[in-house]
Amino acid sequence: MAAEPPSSLSYRTTGSTCLHPLSEFLGIPLDQVNFVACQLFALFAAFWFRIYMSPGKTSPDVRHAFVTIFGIYFVIFCFGWYSAHLFVLVFISYGIMVTASVSSIHRYSFFVAMGYLTICHVSRIYIFHYGILTTDFSGPLMIVTQKITTLAFQIHDGLGRRAEDLSAEQHRLAVKVKPTFLEYLSYLLNFMSVIAGPCNNFKDYIAFIEGRHIPTKLLEVNWKQRGFHSLPEPSPTRAVIHKLCMTLVSLLLFLTLTKSFPVTCLVDDWFVHKANFLTRLSYLYVVMQASKPKYYFAWTLADAVNNAAGFGFSGVDKNGNFCWDLLSNLNIWKIETATSFKMYLENWNIQTATWLKRVCYERVPWYPTVLTFVLSALWHGVYPGYYFTFLTGILVTVAARTVHVFLFTHHKSPDNTLSANQTTRSYSEAASDSELR
Repeated sequence: MAAEPPSSLSYRTTGSTCLHPLSEFLGIPLDQVNFVACQLFALFAAFWFRIYMSPGKTSPDVRHAFVTIFGIYFVIFCFGWYSAHLFVLVFISYGIMVTASVSSIHRYSFFVAMGYLTICHVSRIYIFHYGILTTDFSGPLMIVTQKITTLAFQIHDGLGRRAEDLSAEQHRLAVKVKPTFLEYLSYLLNFMSVIAGPCNNFKDYIAFIEGRHIPTKLLEVNWKQRGFHSLPEPSPTRAVIHKLCMTLVSLLLFLTLTKSFPVTCLVDDWFVHKANFLTRLSYLYVVMQASKPKYYFAWTLADAVNNAAGFGFSGVDKNGNFCWDLLSNLNIWKIETATSFKMYLENWNIQTATWLKRVCYERVPWYPTVLTFVLSALWHGVYPGYYFTFLTGILVTVAARTVHVFLFTHHKSPDNTLSANQTTRSYSEAASDSELR
């Protein structure tokens, strides 16, 4: 059994300690208090940014500078000198983008970013302390790694490949002009997403900064047929309020459930050595469910921050309602009411799944399933559990495909084919989707 970190290390922060009195009063670790404080401040800053620094009032360069300065401050506030890791990776990656040829920029950027992230994962876990319970710099570093590699591949698509070789999505997202240094910093370190994400596309982000984000989406709709004489101006306020309500509920659930079912019981001597297997398995499942509201809270709040700034508009649904889910990282209702593994996976960590698909699954010529699982595990960290999980996922995927082929090979009649479809549909679809997680 791994030794539990000393009490002095169990919940430490490398960032600012000015909120330590509040942390002690609430009984919540300081690193988590700093995280929430930054995100709440970011929420108010985002509203102010959208209203008083709108594209019609402020130049793109000023908007870029504002979001970058605040983002850098938030990172330093939360992680102290460890934030230097983000800045080092950003500067190295910018140097690669400027100097590398467009035919190989994506390879250099990918291996350097993933290599640096892996070194940081190893150092913080095995050199400093294994299992330390803290919100550390690796989270923002993982988001920055996604953005660096996403942009590098999109520059390669725009400048290093022929248009006819690109898929429709790759053509739409291809970047045909390398960003300036300010644009690069703004994309990677803006205060809306530097702490908790999510990853987004460079072209969408630049369109948001320059004021083209919402009009471009609205032009896809024939508003004259809907009785409008000019383009409407959708407000994110309603979407933000809805998401803030969800974050509040998630926070209350997390605080309640984690106190009722503490994760530390999993390493208790009695639990490890005397509890029977069924008891341990059941409690592990309960602890897993109790931890989910933490992700609901962080991802939904991050989504709300981006929306409050005016970023994240995805268009109009079939009922004519404005949608602000371009950057949503999960759908809580569909997760909790999922009737299949596929449905669950489709609505969990959406932006990371999209990243894995765009930089690995659609790109590699051999073994896309295996390599996507390996990349997912490597990006998450170096805890052994990640690799057991994703290696198991490979086996599940291969098994599902084998069952699918077997049933369709041995059941040729329409009735049997329908039966085979019903039997294997959820397995095969879940497998093909699970390789993106």
